[in-house]
Amino acid sequence: MTQRSICISLAPNMSADTRTAVLIAAYNAEPTLERAVASALAEPEAAEICIVDDGSTDATFSLAQSLAARDTRVLVRRLDANAGPSTARNFAIEASASPWLTILDADDYVVPGRLALLHTLAHEADFVGDALIRMPSSAEPAWAVAPLSARALDLTTFLLGNLGGAAGPLDLGYLKPLMRRSFLDAHGLRYRTDMRLGEDYELYARALALDARFLVCGEAGYISVERTGSLSKAHSEADLLRLRDCDEAVAALRPLTPPEQNALRRHWNSVDRRLQWRRLISAVKARDAAMAVSAFRSVDAAFYLCGKLAEQAWLRSTGRGPRRPLSTGA
Repeated sequence: MTQRSICISLAPNMSADTRTAVLIAAYNAEPTLERAVASALAEPEAAEICIVDDGSTDATFSLAQSLAARDTRVLVRRLDANAGPSTARNFAIEASASPWLTILDADDYVVPGRLALLHTLAHEADFVGDALIRMPSSAEPAWAVAPLSARALDLTTFLLGNLGGAAGPLDLGYLKPLMRRSFLDAHGLRYRTDMRLGEDYELYARALALDARFLVCGEAGYISVERTGSLSKAHSEADLLRLRDCDEAVAALRPLTPPEQNALRRHWNSVDRRLQWRRLISAVKARDAAMAVSAFRSVDAAFYLCGKLAEQAWLRSTGRGPRRPLSTGA
């Protein structure tokens, strides 16, 4: 694919409507929520900060209420039970009214000026995504504004940027872009509420299949805090099955080009490999030989599983791995 580079000015486009709703799904986020909200409030373009408490069992909701009492831009809603980030984000979309939307995870934060930078591109796009700045939870960001350039993202490139280690350190499915509300509404796009893994990937893939103008640029100031125990690192079989099979809905939106078909097939296979590894682990734990054999369902899966088994054997032989037969690390 020929990638189109776009040079941008750092001066914001004052004639455009830059009002942005910052959507925060918060589940047991008491330790980090105030930092996230404070960073959003520092952005002049943030007309609304909509916090949806996703059935927290700690003091997240009362903290959110206190933050709302300090600034009228903060809106607070609450779900009676934990329903996952997709449901909470959809609730926030409906509760807000700004022409632009962006997601901020409750344990992440943004550097001042991020939204202004992204809005310099917004008049040309339906989505504008910036590279995440990954930081340990205890680190302070060593980041400064630099000249930005952007490129247009198409469906093929996006799919190939979600193959994990097979395609290098790309993480296009984790972007937290500006999103044009009118595009989402025109196509009835919302997060799939049955997905707790890959819900961002699924929404962006559908948007691109529907010809969204999606630009990606370098680091503009989104700090992604590295954490342990997150859902993205603890995939269940059900999570992986939904992520794999959501590709079928993307394929049904319109006839795909051969490169798009190939990229979608590669993504499906990349998720299926991880799914079959989980199934193999479950089969070994259950001492179910038939289930274990069924995990070798294709040549692609078989090669992957053999590689994982060899890796596990090597780790155990060198004393670097667990003594139990299989580790659940994907």
